[in-house]
Amino acid sequence: MNKTGQLPKISDAEYEIMKVIWKYKKITAYEVIEKIDPKFNWNDKTIKTMLNRLLKKHVIDYEKQGKYYIYYPIIKEEEYRTVETKSFIQKIFNGSLNTLVASFLKEAKLSSEEIDELKKILEEKEEE
Repeated sequence: MNKTGQLPKISDAEYEIMKVIWKYKKITAYEVIEKIDPKFNWNDKTIKTMLNRLLKKHVIDYEKQGKYYIYYPIIKEEEYRTVETKSFIQKIFNGSLNTLVASFLKEAKLSSEEIDELKKILEEKEEE
């Protein structure tokens, strides 16, 4: 959280770094470099720059162990995903979850199993 109590905005590239950090909980810069998806074709310096940006945004922190910095997340992945999802729904669907779901369902090709699973979820929500 930043000083205003909001989660800081992170770029798509920074989000890819965060996915690695969230997965491994505590990780060195070298390990992030090793584990980041090779499709990005980022060099070591780029990854270290993004780690520094995430530190400045207070999304991650570090502890020093010998000559290594061990990075760890400050913000939980679920917390970030929830905030970003709400922001997306507000921005694209004017805050309407119904419009989002209707739009998705019109475009998606769902199997019988997926339809049954969605029905179960809706029934559970109705019981809450």
